[in-house]
Amino acid sequence: MGSRLVRWSDEFGAVSSRRVGGSLVALCLVVAGFWFISNSGDDDPLRGSGPAPSTSPSGSPTPTPTPKPKPEPINTAFPGLTTFRGNATRTYYGKGPLPSAPEVLWQYPTSGAMCSESIDQAGPRTWCGTGWTGQPNVVEVGGRTEVRFGAYDRGIHILNAKDGVPLYETFPTGDLIKGTVTSDPDGYPLLYSGSRDNEYHVLALDRGETPVELWSLNADTAPNPLWNNDWDGSGLIIDDYLIEGGENSWFYVVKLNRGYDSDGLVTVAPEIRALVPGYDDQLLADLGDTDVSIENSVVYSDGVAYFANSGGLVQGWDISRVLDGKKKIKRVFRFWTGDDTDASLVMDPEGFLYVASEQERYNDRGYEVGQLMKLDPRRPNDPLVWSLLVPGRPESGVDGGIWATPAIYKRALFVPTNTGRVLAVDRMTGEIAWEMELPEPTWSSPVVIGHTLIQSDCAGVMHAYNVKRPLQRPPEELWTVELPGCVESTPAVWKGMIYVGTRAGQLFAIGDP
Repeated sequence: MGSRLVRWSDEFGAVSSRRVGGSLVALCLVVAGFWFISNSGDDDPLRGSGPAPSTSPSGSPTPTPTPKPKPEPINTAFPGLTTFRGNATRTYYGKGPLPSAPEVLWQYPTSGAMCSESIDQAGPRTWCGTGWTGQPNVVEVGGRTEVRFGAYDRGIHILNAKDGVPLYETFPTGDLIKGTVTSDPDGYPLLYSGSRDNEYHVLALDRGETPVELWSLNADTAPNPLWNNDWDGSGLIIDDYLIEGGENSWFYVVKLNRGYDSDGLVTVAPEIRALVPGYDDQLLADLGDTDVSIENSVVYSDGVAYFANSGGLVQGWDISRVLDGKKKIKRVFRFWTGDDTDASLVMDPEGFLYVASEQERYNDRGYEVGQLMKLDPRRPNDPLVWSLLVPGRPESGVDGGIWATPAIYKRALFVPTNTGRVLAVDRMTGEIAWEMELPEPTWSSPVVIGHTLIQSDCAGVMHAYNVKRPLQRPPEELWTVELPGCVESTPAVWKGMIYVGTRAGQLFAIGDP
């Protein structure tokens, strides 16, 4: 039996169990009229372990592409950086210029630290500052520039970019925030954020100085949630739809129905229009575990949403008809990397995907296809263009692979790794042009502004390198800024300023004095 669409009733229902397309799942109806997909049928052309794995990593070069315009931000209603990596392909890094002799101009908070206690697999412990991915939003609205971010103190903060003074009261969440918040790109005074409190929050920013929650999506309401109920990904807003994946292992398309009431206050009336699993039966069989959460931020291009999960399953779902108000959603791409893929996928202007995986399971598939891959989703049966092994030091307890999201610049792909190696990879051939060592782990995703690469490390140092000729080695270091604490978060660059948080507990504004 192939992939089947199942249409649920228009009324809320009780929890039940039903077999759909060969898989027994628990079904909890959470909203009227959404569509659920089961893709576990025996004749699914994308079933199995994906495209037939090659016996060795592919190294065949691809033709040099025709130059295309540089990536632009997703938001057109106002200037700013409104989601992780700024646009739907996760390739917009902010707006220059960069400072030439930077120093810390202000920090938030001015004293103390943003900390709270949270529980994970290691048990309860204190978490401070901002973490992976943690890139602030920087937006120009109402004649001022705002810095918006979530932190490990269980709060969403909105600061004046000029001096770090809070513009709104801190919005409290029930647990810490790891990911990047999303500002509505179409100009609605709305802010979207996940948290470890099980909820994906939608906040209104037009009720004075207090953000007001209009709606939240609880991860535990999904059918058969696997792994946990956090929300790490930075949501995408495409037209009037929120596109997001959860650590409950499910992918959502939510019609927001944004508008304004008679008093001119912003409103939403969300409806889940599509809900599909980030896993399938074959993946669970291949893995032998259920660690299949979606922690990365979804990529979207030409009607297709791409994402990966902690089991290494890369999927592409054609949601174009859903975005047109219809009811058909189809999986059009499947590839298995073999291991945890938390870094966001990146798509270049030619439509190729770059996938960065971790090396934690040390299984055969991970050794076969490596931890860094270039995929062509237009060739779903043979998408692997090239791949690289990115080994760790298992004898020392250091896993291999990549947690940071790679950055595209000209022909180069800049790739920080868990062991502290920073690689410059030729996107056409997959060859390493140069590499350097920084204090591990390098989880902060790189950004490129002009001809300058910004890369932070876990010793608290932000580095700037001249990469005008990105594949020429070695890159010249232009400057450094020393910060307290490991930098896991991705910096936001905006008009001469850099904003970034560290694990010491503060967010810093860096610029020329």
